[in-house]
Amino acid sequence: MNFDETHITIEIIKSYQAKLLDSVRSDVLIAGAGPSGLLAGYYLAREGMKTVIVEKNLSPGGGIWGGGMCMNEIVIQEGALEIVREIGVRIKKTGQEGLYCIDALELASALTLKAIQAGVRIFNLLCAEDVCVTDQRVTGLVVNRTTIVGQLHVDPITLKAKVVLDATGHDAVVVNFLKKHGYRIFSPTGQMMGEGAMDAPAGERFVEEHTGEVYSGLYVSGMSVCAAFGGPRMGPIFGGMLLSGKKAASLILNHIKTSVVREG
Repeated sequence: MNFDETHITIEIIKSYQAKLLDSVRSDVLIAGAGPSGLLAGYYLAREGMKTVIVEKNLSPGGGIWGGGMCMNEIVIQEGALEIVREIGVRIKKTGQEGLYCIDALELASALTLKAIQAGVRIFNLLCAEDVCVTDQRVTGLVVNRTTIVGQLHVDPITLKAKVVLDATGHDAVVVNFLKKHGYRIFSPTGQMMGEGAMDAPAGERFVEEHTGEVYSGLYVSGMSVCAAFGGPRMGPIFGGMLLSGKKAASLILNHIKTSVVREG
């Protein structure tokens, strides 16, 4: 084969540049490629929404990979079985009624693959550094390289979208940006309420029930829901994360379609 190392470099730069340029404006911009973010992205892209995910870590999947205390198995409950089957992940029965085990690595890999194949653009090693707010509405994210933030004084770039989803997990990074800038969110107190103590059954219910818009143009899913609205944590059971991602996608899709009708 007639090529040298510069040809490899050129093709990587050209391909990445094209992908990034086409992602500067999107329908939905998701912060965090954990279970809820990946699944929300999958459902949104499947419905024709131009969907972009920024993920601060090298590998998408969030907290799935570690399972419970580095034992790479996780638990899901009955209500999430349909989703798990849809993405082709094998399910193992347990001795506890209504609870099932799945391989953590298989789930993380399947969610990532399904999202990409549906058309989601995932930019790993890219993290949200701030939020864009125009006319009291979230309109995008300020992003930078994970390897730069906190290490070097290098200015970020901006990605814009019709809707932003905070799926950053326990830290609720995007919601915290609003807090930093003094904006009141749609919580009972108007503030970030913080994540509560462990109560797995209650936490699973809470995260699905409270998934939704937390500020105009900004939705929350997964553990960001608990951090924003004061829900309990639930540990290595992930059914609620998946159900939250699916619900977030449905709400966002309806939001965008309704906005188009209203503007039309």
